This record gives sequence, structure tokens and C-alpha cells, in this order.
Amino acid sequence: MLASRQRPTRAMQLLNFALFQTAWFAGVLGAAHDAPLLGTMAVFAVIAWHVTVSARPVMEAKLVGAALAIGAMFETFCVQLGQVTFTSGQPEPYLAPYWMVAMWGLLAIALNVTMRWMKRRWLLAAALGAIAGPMSYAAGVRLGAASFIHASAALTTLAFAWALLMPLMMWLSDRFDGVVTLV
Repeated sequence: MLASRQRPTRAMQLLNFALFQTAWFAGVLGAAHDAPLLGTMAVFAVIAWHVTVSARPVMEAKLVGAALAIGAMFETFCVQLGQVTFTSGQPEPYLAPYWMVAMWGLLAIALNVTMRWMKRRWLLAAALGAIAGPMSYAAGVRLGAASFIHASAALTTLAFAWALLMPLMMWLSDRFDGVVTLV
């Protein structure tokens, strides 16, 4: 007999979305107001809560770990390209700010809950990544956590990168789905 998967309830999706947004603002505003550690602590508190309440915490923790590793590499690449500069939270000028890397872990907790509808829809994930990825950076810039050296070049680079990264993140979320339970 095939096992069916229990999906996140609407209440779980709404709570996940609300906590994601709250932690995102805490991370960005913390960085913008020269308190990146406080914002990062808020982000990791939400991540820890999510992993703890997941049906399969080890799987969700693996997804968060993979997202953090990808985020550290990608954000460091962005720093080294010189199109985006950050106001705080960089241990070294050539490395990504730690609060920005934490945001990738935060993204991971939304993949199997709020963004679950996008699973295995690779072109949709690419399109959403190309639009929402740069929009998120632009919002961070407007809030004062970063700045673009040349906005159009930075946004174009981010759009192309996120068109590739979002399908990758969705693939990882499928591989490391710790939210669903086998009934």
C-alpha cells in the first residue's frame, strides 16, 4: 500500500509566512541599524523553532544547512563581484555578511511550507526567483542594509542568478522535506 503525505495545514502556512516575514525584517533592519547580530539571532530563533516543530527535524535541518552553505557561497560571490555592498555584519570585506547568509536558512524554512505549491514546477520557480530574488535585495537596499553600486547591473545579475538558484532550492526542498509525514 502506498503511503500518503500529510501536507501543512493552512494555519501552518500562515504562521510560517508570518514568522518568515517578521524574521526577514528583523534581519534586514538589524543590519541597517548596525545591530546585525540581533537580527541574525531573531532569524535563527525562527529557524530553530521551525526545525523543532517539523515532522522530521533532521531532514529540515539538512535543508537549512544546505541553504546556508549555498547562501554563504553565493553571497560571497556577490560581494566579490562588487555590485552590492553591505552596511554591517561582514567579518571580512571579501566575505558575505553573516546576517545575509542567515537569510538563506530563513528561506529554507519556507520552501516546504509556504512555497510548497512550487515543488517540481521548475520554470515557475525560475520565474519567481528571477523576480522575487532581486526584489528582496532591492527592499533591503531601500531599508538601508545594503546598497547597489550600479543598480541595473546588480539587479540583472541577481535576476539571472535567482532564476537558477530558486529551482535548485526547490529541488533541495523536495529531497530534504521534513515537513510532511507519512501516514
